[in-house]
Amino acid sequence: MNAVTLTGMTALSIGKDTRLNSAEELEATLRHIGATRYHSLHPFHRLLHGGKLNKGQVQAWALNRYYYQSTIPIKDAVVISRFRDRATRLEWRHRIEDHDGDVGSEGGIERWLKLTEGLGLDTAYVESTEGILPATRFAVEAYVHFCREKSPLEAIASSLTELFAPNLHEERISGMLEHYDFVNPDIMSYFKRRLAQAPRDAGFALDYVKAHAKTPEERAAVCNALIFKTNVLWVQLDALYHAYVEGHIPPGAFVPKVNQKAS
Repeated sequence: MNAVTLTGMTALSIGKDTRLNSAEELEATLRHIGATRYHSLHPFHRLLHGGKLNKGQVQAWALNRYYYQSTIPIKDAVVISRFRDRATRLEWRHRIEDHDGDVGSEGGIERWLKLTEGLGLDTAYVESTEGILPATRFAVEAYVHFCREKSPLEAIASSLTELFAPNLHEERISGMLEHYDFVNPDIMSYFKRRLAQAPRDAGFALDYVKAHAKTPEERAAVCNALIFKTNVLWVQLDALYHAYVEGHIPPGAFVPKVNQKAS
């Protein structure tokens, strides 16, 4: 897609003067948004993956991220509730199972708790979410609200950050295993599993929005939903950086007790 048409993009939208006239232009714009706004670009991730954080800072990241991970199936249940179409509900339902698991089957939330436990955090404390940053809670709840209040098309479109997740997961697995002596392959199992799950989910969502966004206005709404979601992810890292890198931890939030540097 011609980059000139994207010069009006803001922190909120692709710009009022941008008209996407085809599914191909829609996909190109979505990929441009991911390439320029996905939270893989955030300075906190570069510190995390490059071994520049101490153990307490990594704990703070895993603790706060748990709230997002544990809310994903709630968000997906909201998305399902928006659709009368049974086929769409059936397709989307496995996302809940991926995170919640099933009887005798481990899900993503349990795998994330393996990470927090392996980092030395008390599981009851993690699950209580009492120590997470206020910005984490506000951002995650805004995501659920978005999926409830916006159109079903926009609700699906907001999940399209999964298009860009596998590369981030690969970078995270290799970087954290290389740089931190308190990280091992077993506690990184969440990310290994998502390497297979995310492309499948993203493929369905991308095909869905390309087929159902039939007007320039609907295509713009799809792109703006993705911008919103990148903001949800980005602001959580802003808060982590402010609190645990710059040292401005808000009252009542988690205070690390360990500050071991990477090996």
